[in-house]
Amino acid sequence: MATLYSTPNNMAASSMTNEQPTSPNENHTLQIDFSWGKFKSRIFEKNDPESKSLYILDYHCLSPHLVFKSTSDNSTIGIGKVHAISIDADCEVHGRPIKLKALKRFKTQYTHLSPAFSDTDTPVPMTWTSSSDFKTWDFICLDEHQNPVAKFSANIWALRKLGNIEFMGPKALNSAAAREEILVMGMTLYYCMAMRMNNPLSLLGAVFSSPGQLEKDKSTSGSELTEVGKKNK
Repeated sequence: MATLYSTPNNMAASSMTNEQPTSPNENHTLQIDFSWGKFKSRIFEKNDPESKSLYILDYHCLSPHLVFKSTSDNSTIGIGKVHAISIDADCEVHGRPIKLKALKRFKTQYTHLSPAFSDTDTPVPMTWTSSSDFKTWDFICLDEHQNPVAKFSANIWALRKLGNIEFMGPKALNSAAAREEILVMGMTLYYCMAMRMNNPLSLLGAVFSSPGQLEKDKSTSGSELTEVGKKNK
């Protein structure tokens, strides 16, 4: 079922394949384990599974559907909201709204504007693509230069070990804010696509959606976003 909405991105896949770490410190991976009893996910360093959880993800039937909390102080670092009909999703990372917008109607291709990966006060566009096989559904995040910065590999048939998020590149490796943004956006995208595959109303939402890029509205001083670009069919 995952392949109904998944599409390989050749350029992204090539970049992911060709990028070979030259030292153990050049990548960083989080593991996400799901608990059916608590309906929560424990997020921790993959290379140290016995360590204390870094984050806890709570799942809710009502909005917000995903709530991410830091275990260090129990503070909420982000939330994710999906919709019954709309194929877009809404997130907040450290209180800042970030829209996750579809670029295509029937393919897993999304975008969001990232404050964490920007070197200025203006958020930069990030692109999410996907590829899948029989066991794994990969969600790849590309920066504004189309360089891969993270890959969320979801285990399609897993009951407990939901998946891993691998970070790469200097920004993601050196910035906790960048990693937390990717965590919130990546998990929300995964949850959104899982809902789309199991919700007939999402097909209607895709038909009447207006996919396209997001751009900072320069006429405002706040965080209001404007949808721009040619609509993709």
